[in-house]
Formats: sequence, structure tokens, C-alpha cells
Amino acid sequence: MKAGQPVISVDTKKKELVGEFSNGGAEYHLIGEPTRTKTHDFIDKKLGRAVPYGVYDLANDEGWVSVGDMADTARFAVEAIRRWWGAMGHARFPDATKLLITADAGGSNGHRVKLWKVELAKLAAETGLAITVCHYPPGTSKWNKIEHKMFSFISMNWRGRPLVSYRTIIELISATTTSKGLTIRAEEDFNYYDAGTKVTAAELAAVPLMRHKFHGDWNYTIAQSESR
Repeated sequence: MKAGQPVISVDTKKKELVGEFSNGGAEYHLIGEPTRTKTHDFIDKKLGRAVPYGVYDLANDEGWVSVGDMADTARFAVEAIRRWWGAMGHARFPDATKLLITADAGGSNGHRVKLWKVELAKLAAETGLAITVCHYPPGTSKWNKIEHKMFSFISMNWRGRPLVSYRTIIELISATTTSKGLTIRAEEDFNYYDAGTKVTAAELAAVPLMRHKFHGDWNYTIAQSESR
């Protein structure tokens, strides 16, 4: 950050039922005019669950959230980072040569997920950025900045409000701000992501990955040869 290079924190927020379901928290209403919701939380097969994947820019207190309706996969996660870079990141860091990503050790961006590394290699080739990933150790996900710098405020903003549609979710996320200046952009991702994608040994071997000396399984850099 001191060198003017982008640093982001990424994670998937809790999946949310879409439809007229009760949401945690409370909201003021006129007496006798409560919001009607379903008495049970059985998933609506037409609307499904929203999958919000977030990208938080530590230097600028800005966030991006891609809201999908499919599986939470590594391809979906990297696509969210790609969209953040195209819509917000590149404009903020036009001279960037490196990108640091801090992420949990598990989930779609887990340190053992082969597809995560393959997709990041594609992003590195597209952008010309040397992408360094630092995973938090298992059991320390609450250290991840996005949890208490962005996701917590989204939850506060929509508490007590039924998430009746994807449009509602997008609008509530985009309307989330703080007194310190947090702003968030949200967009629905209509792409289909296959949860059963397999990565071959050859595809993984082609990733230009350099493991760091300290816990190389958690800390590594992916860069094209000319970027190293």
C-alpha cells in the first residue's frame, strides 16, 4: 500500500435465501403494519440462494460485491476480482504492477483449491499484474479485513428487511455506507459456474506460481515470466 499498489481482502458472504423470508434484526414500522413474511424458510426453488462474493480495497475503503445465483466456485470468485479490477481497481491504480490478495484458507478461494490458482493465472495474464496471495491460517477467518470493514455493515444495513429479489439485494448492498466513507458497488453475475470443474495436472503445472519461503502453501505469487 505504501508503494501505491492495490491490496484487497476477499471472501464470500453468507449465502442468503431470496424471497419473502424473515431477516435477522429489527426495523421500525407503523403499529399494525409489519412486513409479512413466510413462516418457514424452505428455499424458493425459482429464486434460490444469493451468493455474494466481496472484494474490499483496503487503501480506499471501497468495496465490490458480485451477487451470483449458482455455486460458490473459484471461477466465480476470480471473476468477481476481475470485475472489481475492470470497474474500480484499474482506475484507482492505473500504474499498478502488483496486486496483493488476502483471503481465508478455505472456501472457493482456499489455498488447496487448484482451480483458484488456475483462474488467478488467467487474470494475471490478462492484466499484466503479479498477483500475490496471502491466506490467513485456518481458524483465523475473522482476521480478514472484509469481514468487519464491509460485510458487517452490509448485514447492519439490511437487517430486518426481507431480501425479496436479487434487485433488492443489489440495491441494499450498494446503499451501504459508513461515517468513515465506505462505498460499495454491487452487480449481479448471471454467468453459470459448474461446481464440478476438474483441474488436470498439466493445467496446474502451467501456472507460473512461486511459493514464498514462509509457509509457501499459504503465501505465493502468480506472475508471467516478464512480470517477475
